[in-house]
Amino acid sequence: MAIKTYKPKTSTLRATKLEDRSHLEKDSGPRKLTIAKNQKAGRNNQGKITVRHRGGGFKRRVRKVDFKREKFDIPAKVLGFYFDPNRSAHLALLQYEDGEKRYIIAPKRLKVGDTVVSSEKADILVGNAMQIKNIPSGTLVHCVENEVGRGAKFARSAGQAVTVQGIDPSGKYVQIKMPSSEIRLVPAEALATIGQVGNEERVNVNYGKAGRRRNLGWRPTVRGMAMHAVQHPHGGGEGKGQVGGQAKDIWGNRIGTKTRKNKRTDKYIVKRRKVKRQPDSKK
Repeated sequence: MAIKTYKPKTSTLRATKLEDRSHLEKDSGPRKLTIAKNQKAGRNNQGKITVRHRGGGFKRRVRKVDFKREKFDIPAKVLGFYFDPNRSAHLALLQYEDGEKRYIIAPKRLKVGDTVVSSEKADILVGNAMQIKNIPSGTLVHCVENEVGRGAKFARSAGQAVTVQGIDPSGKYVQIKMPSSEIRLVPAEALATIGQVGNEERVNVNYGKAGRRRNLGWRPTVRGMAMHAVQHPHGGGEGKGQVGGQAKDIWGNRIGTKTRKNKRTDKYIVKRRKVKRQPDSKK
């Protein structure tokens, strides 16, 4: 994947960098593999806004992506690559020998006409899915399951990849290194797909103007310092002023505070992505 740049004919085009989608199919793919998506505008089932700054934008349809890869030992041929408006990665359309078509996350270096397969143990080729215990150490994988049979949960966005570290001494788990450098355990029978997720240069995209952001469903954001004191902890004061102290969100919570509360899965984390600061021995 490449990034398109433009001649600076206007101030907007000077900074604009967009995805080059010339290698993608021009049509929107099989209609049967999509379902309607209702626009929530950041509201929950009670009509209350739980995610701010969302609303409007283009209408979208949800693509049915096969994260489970449960069609074992049936080869599938890659028919083409498609754009998915709901995620950063592109999709690859597979057609199995029995005629069924399914979408998967398109890995890097997968080509049209290639054959992929999902099995307990398969060749180490891009796009093949197999149990992670049968994958050699040091291999880059994506779409890794957290629980057996529940579908891929890790490394699904553009450019992401997980490194297989090796089987845990217990034999029940395999150590993997996350993109954040965190090392955690996943079941040895969990499925993982060989390769890195494609569209890795998407991080360099610059929309260039607010209109493209609005088309994606984002609405304007007001700075806290521009608000009144009753509306935001950063608000109020004479003139422009300064924040003063730790930055906070609109509810008064300190920005940067750890929010992880899932103690149930703490036992699967071997090494966290940030090393806890050791107390100073001199004090």
